[in-house]
Amino acid sequence: MQDQVSPGRLPRQIPFIIANEACERFSFYGMRNILTPFLISSLLLFLPEAERAGEAKHTFHTFVIGVYFFPLLGGWLADRFFGKYHTILWFSLIYCAGHACLAAFDDNLKGFYAGLALIALGSGGIKPLVASFMGDQFNQSNKKYANAIYDAFYWSINLGSFFASLLMPIYLKNYGPSVAFGIPGVLMALATLFFWSGRRKYVYVPPAPPNPDSFTRVCRSALLARAPGQGRPGLATAAFGAALALASVVAGVFSDFVIGACGGLVLFLAFGGIGVAQQLERARGLHADAAVDGVRAVLRLLIVFALITPFWSLFDQKASTWIVQANAMVPVTISWFGGDFTFLPAQLQALNPMLVMLLIPFNNLVLFPALRRVGFQPTPLRRMTTGIALTGVSWIVIGLIQVALDAGTPVSMAWQILPYVILTCGEVLVSATGLEFAYSQAPASMKGAIMSFFNLTVTVGSLWVLVVNASVKNATVIDAIKSSGFEVMAFQMFFFAGFALLAALVFGLYARRYQMADYYRSA
Repeated sequence: MQDQVSPGRLPRQIPFIIANEACERFSFYGMRNILTPFLISSLLLFLPEAERAGEAKHTFHTFVIGVYFFPLLGGWLADRFFGKYHTILWFSLIYCAGHACLAAFDDNLKGFYAGLALIALGSGGIKPLVASFMGDQFNQSNKKYANAIYDAFYWSINLGSFFASLLMPIYLKNYGPSVAFGIPGVLMALATLFFWSGRRKYVYVPPAPPNPDSFTRVCRSALLARAPGQGRPGLATAAFGAALALASVVAGVFSDFVIGACGGLVLFLAFGGIGVAQQLERARGLHADAAVDGVRAVLRLLIVFALITPFWSLFDQKASTWIVQANAMVPVTISWFGGDFTFLPAQLQALNPMLVMLLIPFNNLVLFPALRRVGFQPTPLRRMTTGIALTGVSWIVIGLIQVALDAGTPVSMAWQILPYVILTCGEVLVSATGLEFAYSQAPASMKGAIMSFFNLTVTVGSLWVLVVNASVKNATVIDAIKSSGFEVMAFQMFFFAGFALLAALVFGLYARRYQMADYYRSA
């Protein structure tokens, strides 16, 4: 393994990775944050007006599901065959091709959707690997810098997102979709160039060779192993989950394939994980104790990830549901260099990355040290518990705004600032913390795959959104909602708020029993 890290010093190759991430995030958020308004105002005009917002939300969250599903593929290819560097580079080129399709086919539904598919593949393929590749640049001698660098990494993501959120809606309005979707493509090309430029300085952790004690082999041994005088309850649990997963996929063929396929994946992983846990000790003697303990660590980590999924259900709807709400609000106009500037609904999303860039240094330099001085340790799990709860609170506020709109009260878009602030406070405690937490808790042979599972939490989060949106298309459900005194959109907002608050409670209870691990490389 090539190692160009000076003991105890900050790795000099980190700026290349952070520059790559800032440009890539501009490209991704630049196209993502104008996707919903573009679909409603341009590409879906063939639909009745009342159906456009719903179809745009469905398309948006289907795209998000793809983006955060393909990390499974990227992580597997990197861990087993090509290594992180080459996998990132090749998927980045696919990513660039997807952007080119969006710019070229802005008036062609099939061509545009093909571009979205390529971006989902390219972006998803690199997503678990860049953060993990950055972690590879550290070892035990300089891991003290890792938390600050991961925060800087997340800060760079939001720097790109801020300018993308602020500028791209203007380009879409003034110059049209081909320019608005073309600019993010240029930024993605720059991101690829920056990443390639650091190739002579990186630490390259090679792909894991075929391992008789791999995660999947230990799981298989645990499920198939027999114990004297005992049945195989774990295998029965896993088989039941596989049958449910297959049924979900088949049902999806006749209704909504994305919901069916993703639901099947969730069922397969959930019941398979439970089954392995039931019989894991049977793998001892067949595999090294360290391998069995590593599988147990991964299974415990997957429970943490599952409890994060409600956070993503709420967070990603700021680019869909919150924009739809803002379209019905009174625009905000400010005086700017002698003229008036009116904010577009999609531009309010710029509040999120701007606040992240302020909150990360505030938390690290002011809030967390102050908490430690009074005897309270803001551990990663405590931070994530608080973050999920704050996200739920933000949706209570956004729901109250919707109730006012449903009553016919004119409401300024400025009222969305408050829920954006609360949502962002939750985000920095969940997402930024979760990146470093996931890497530090993953055994060496599973770094890429574990980061893939972390990203899969976003897919599952959008799956819950699609399920809820599909359920409110049923007349019986709609009548039941209206009998509660709320309109459908407001009811959904309060439902998601309760979903997150319940998840925060369960997460906090589980976090009290979770034992932290340390899987950074040796110096």
